[in-house]
Amino acid sequence: MDLKEYLNDRLRMVDAALHRALPPASAKPATIHKAMRYSLFAGGKRLRPILVLAACEAVGGRLRDAMPSACAVEMIHTYSLIHDDLPAMDNDDFRRGKPTSHKVFGEGIAILAGDGLLTQAFEVIAQTPRQRRYGTAEFVRELAHAAGSLELIAGQVADLEGEGRKVSLNELRYIHAHKTAALIRCCCRLGAMAGNAIPPKLKALTAYGHALGVTFQIIDDILDVTATSEQLGKTAGKDAKSRKATYPALLGLERSRAEAARWTRKTFAAIAGLGEAAEPLRALADYLLNRTH
Repeated sequence: MDLKEYLNDRLRMVDAALHRALPPASAKPATIHKAMRYSLFAGGKRLRPILVLAACEAVGGRLRDAMPSACAVEMIHTYSLIHDDLPAMDNDDFRRGKPTSHKVFGEGIAILAGDGLLTQAFEVIAQTPRQRRYGTAEFVRELAHAAGSLELIAGQVADLEGEGRKVSLNELRYIHAHKTAALIRCCCRLGAMAGNAIPPKLKALTAYGHALGVTFQIIDDILDVTATSEQLGKTAGKDAKSRKATYPALLGLERSRAEAARWTRKTFAAIAGLGEAAEPLRALADYLLNRTH
């Protein structure tokens, strides 16, 4: 398949839906809506919403049923980046090649922009049409759990508490599984649910999402060492400077690459039974393993 064409097509669909889902920049108070839109439309790859759509397609679902979930997870992801970049967290001046929200709007508005996107995500996902196997409340609960203190936030806390000290491999795996893999796994589950997946297919896509999320973060850790700030669109080398818990810091680059390849094989194994409809998911797994920025 032509993955580039597929990604560009889905990105356009998601961006159009996100524009409709957010209040216009002119809505009062204009400052907050400008700030929310500034970060949401700063040029992201839209990996997470595209995963929602691809998972839905993999089980024979309709894209329009998955779009509320796709928009909601991108809002959650963007809110987490806004807050991650704050001085109290990772303290970064650039994101996706542009000044971070707090550098443009100030810390107070940046915090509120993140809050606004987090809250708006649940208004959007609550518009998900009911499926025969999954009610609308199940979509809301799925996203809330993934974004909450047992998953995404748990990983962020463990990441902060791991700075400046030597962590074990198990601790590092916990950070990755929660900080990054939880939301990516959620994307695949939401897409499958929007496609009314039978339980074995939901289980397969859950396993795929977890493995993909772990791979994504390992490669992210590697790129922080090997890529430039221009390639990444954010400050390179910050993990080492902050003495963060990462795979390269613990295992070195070559063993980290091998670990990423091992998890990628797990993604292929997880969806081996889904046939041709899951080809975009396979192509995405291969692309993420070999990405350079």
